Amino acid sequence: MKLKENERIDDLEFKGLKIIQNKNGFCFGIDSVILSDFAKNVKPNSNIMDLGTGTGILPILLSAKTEAKKIWGIEIQEDVANMAKRSVLLNKLEEKIEIINENILNLESKFEKNSIDVIVTNPPYKKKGTGVINEKESKLIARHEITASLEDFIEISSKLLKYKGEIFMVHRPERLVDILYLMRNKKIEPKNIRFVYANKESKPKLILVRGVKNAKEFLKVEKNLYIYNEDGNYSDEILKIYNKI
Repeated sequence: MKLKENERIDDLEFKGLKIIQNKNGFCFGIDSVILSDFAKNVKPNSNIMDLGTGTGILPILLSAKTEAKKIWGIEIQEDVANMAKRSVLLNKLEEKIEIINENILNLESKFEKNSIDVIVTNPPYKKKGTGVINEKESKLIARHEITASLEDFIEISSKLLKYKGEIFMVHRPERLVDILYLMRNKKIEPKNIRFVYANKESKPKLILVRGVKNAKEFLKVEKNLYIYNEDGNYSDEILKIYNKI
């Protein structure tokens, strides 16, 4: 496959999967890998949608970690969506994964309400107007709520999910109150939360949240996930997620 300028093919070291990335663009990080593991136990033959798929990392990983029937990746940036489409072809997954170049705000015109079993999302972490903004547009859109807000992500999820459909999200701890409030407000009940730390001495770096549409109230806080051991090496759980042990 011919690559464009500044593109490279990265080996995901999992079941032979590979992904195309642009070294000058927004590349996937450990948050997407952790989220794919958090969402791996969905029911067989599920229809899965990834909101803000970027390079397509979540659909590609979930195609191997789950027995999903169909996975859609939604990406607003045309060049990034095209790169994700080529990664799907590279892995010969075009029968299972479809990348759609669209703003999540327009999905109601493309999908029926109450039609999706599972939604996964690694949305922009920063509110519009906060944080460093002197960066490339592709990174800006990926990191900041430029084209859609956290509320937009949760609202469209509520509309598209089936009764008792699941949403899996990775985000920053400082947005936890917003996430829980918006989920419940949109009839998605938060059911599981897991805090992710760099190590046992650090503050939480990420949060993983699972919500279920129209579910009863009950929240379970899972055990902490530590990325590194005291010696600075990856923890055993992270090594398992990366299929290293």
